[in-house]
Amino acid sequence: MSIAIENFVKAIYKNGKRDNNDTKPGNIAKELGISNAAATDMAKKLAVKDLLHYKKYQELKLTDKGTKMALNVVRKHRLWEALLFKLFDLSLHDIHREAELLEHQTSDLLANKISEYLGNPKFDPHGDPIPNAKGEITTTDTSISLSNAKEGKTYVISRLMSDDKEFFDFCAQHGLKYGNTILVSKQFSKNKMTQTLINNNTILLNEDFTSIIYVNEHH
Repeated sequence: MSIAIENFVKAIYKNGKRDNNDTKPGNIAKELGISNAAATDMAKKLAVKDLLHYKKYQELKLTDKGTKMALNVVRKHRLWEALLFKLFDLSLHDIHREAELLEHQTSDLLANKISEYLGNPKFDPHGDPIPNAKGEITTTDTSISLSNAKEGKTYVISRLMSDDKEFFDFCAQHGLKYGNTILVSKQFSKNKMTQTLINNNTILLNEDFTSIIYVNEHH
């Protein structure tokens, strides 16, 4: 299967998992940096291959076969991220970029070997779940976005839902890392800002950030 096809089903899968849940061709086009016409063409082609359901002006829905393919690519991507993170001192953004290339060139055999080597991790360095060899995600996600967190509560950072370099540089600088503890000291709901305390530093985050940083309650 071509890289373009793998990236297309992966984009539908990932967009379908986000809060806004929009998998219309135009949105997938934006995600992949291609024209709307190209996205529509691709959607029609993949409908013929039984990888997705296409209806004009409707959101794209993956078939079981399409979902399986997407999860297989996602598995390889996240395993590579976990491996590169362990082996090299690369930024999360660089790890993501390398994994984008490697995910398409990796056999199932190698993916399973990487998983074994890492002790079959359930999460990658961003806190995204790694599907198992059957393409199942075996963890339940109970996390909420920082924008929905309650004042005065302490949380653990569970996911950083981005692949933007600036975002990761900022996070690395301020200790906003997967697994770190963060206190929500104040929610400015009218101004859509969240005041947090991390590593004894007070940081004020706006909605652009709090909507893509996910946390779990600290027990």
